[in-house]
Amino acid sequence: MTALIIAASLLIGVSLGILGGGGSILTVPILVYLAGQETKEAIATSLFVVGVTSIAALIPHARAHRVRWRTGLLFGAFSMAGAYGGGRLAEYIPGTVLLVAFALMMLATAAAMLRKPRPGRERVRTAHKDLPLKHIAVEGLVVGAVTGLVGSGGGFLVVPALAILGGLPMGIAVGTSLLVIAMKSFAGLAGHLSGVSIDWGVALTVTVAAVIGSLIGARLAGRIPQDTLRKAFGWFVVVMGVFVLAQQLDTAVWTHPATWSVLGAAATVTVAVRLLRHARQSRAGAGCLSREHPRPEGRPRQRTVSK
Repeated sequence: MTALIIAASLLIGVSLGILGGGGSILTVPILVYLAGQETKEAIATSLFVVGVTSIAALIPHARAHRVRWRTGLLFGAFSMAGAYGGGRLAEYIPGTVLLVAFALMMLATAAAMLRKPRPGRERVRTAHKDLPLKHIAVEGLVVGAVTGLVGSGGGFLVVPALAILGGLPMGIAVGTSLLVIAMKSFAGLAGHLSGVSIDWGVALTVTVAAVIGSLIGARLAGRIPQDTLRKAFGWFVVVMGVFVLAQQLDTAVWTHPATWSVLGAAATVTVAVRLLRHARQSRAGAGCLSREHPRPEGRPRQRTVSK
């Protein structure tokens, strides 16, 4: 079983290095189903594993200039606040409910990543170097709260937030997300430690293997086309979301009031993100239209040709 856990931990690191996310999506199920940990202990442990592994994976991306430091640091700062609050709130929500909400958010995010970008959007997207501060604040707090609640490093939310809403190219979104994930993973861990103890032997074993995998993944990331990277990320999240959801299908879960409270909150966040994205598309489209069709200032003079 130990060999299987180490092999799976290598996959955690490779996922973080290549995709900028997916580490915690793998870590929580591995710790629950392979290491036999309780859900909340696995969530807290995963935050430590993913935080350390993200720092290791960040270094090769930074050397390749695939990190936007201003956006990442600001996003990470707001996410840390949300993650700490989410970690404290998680004490009062059943572990199974957290996993169900986790799986549903994974599927919603995968759908956004797999959706084909509209023609012309890539031109607008790559022109933006940094997210506006107000967008960083809102998205950072929301993603951070999810991190603290479900033990997710949040890459499956951070990468789409940076790539789809923030306008960063996929490769840069992956590198920048690792900075954000590291910051808020440790903040979420601080929130969990007040009520959960960690088996540090298991945590360090998984972390060492994951760090090795992350260095391998980061080297591979620069060689994969952006569109392929985006689709791989989306389908990876679909598979893991379906797996986690299938493991939690239980009548008692769906009749629990906390389930519907969390699902309602998740639906609200999804609608808010879609409205924000629609508003950004409208403004970007209006800007392109004004540049392509400038207002005429007057009819040009006609030259007379002497005979």
